[in-house]
Amino acid sequence: MIELVLNVLLVLSSSLLIVLILLHRGKGGGLSSMFGGAVSSSLSGSSVVEKNLNRLTVFTAIIWTICIVTLGILVKVGG
Repeated sequence: MIELVLNVLLVLSSSLLIVLILLHRGKGGGLSSMFGGAVSSSLSGSSVVEKNLNRLTVFTAIIWTICIVTLGILVKVGG
C-alpha cells in the first residue's frame, strides 16, 4: 500500500518538477538566445515570483528525492 502511494507521489512530483523547471526564465546564452530569448530585456535582481518559483522547485525536488530513495529501500528490502 505504501509503495503505491509513493509511486503516485513520484509521478505527481515528477510531472510538477518538469513544469516548474520549464517555467524558469533562461539566464544563459544557450538555446533560448538562439531563438530570440536574448532580445527580451532582463531585469536586474529577481522578483518575488521568481523566488517563490525557486522555492517551490526546490521543495518539489526534495519530495521527489525522498520518494526515489524510499522506493529504492523498499525494493531492496522487499526483493
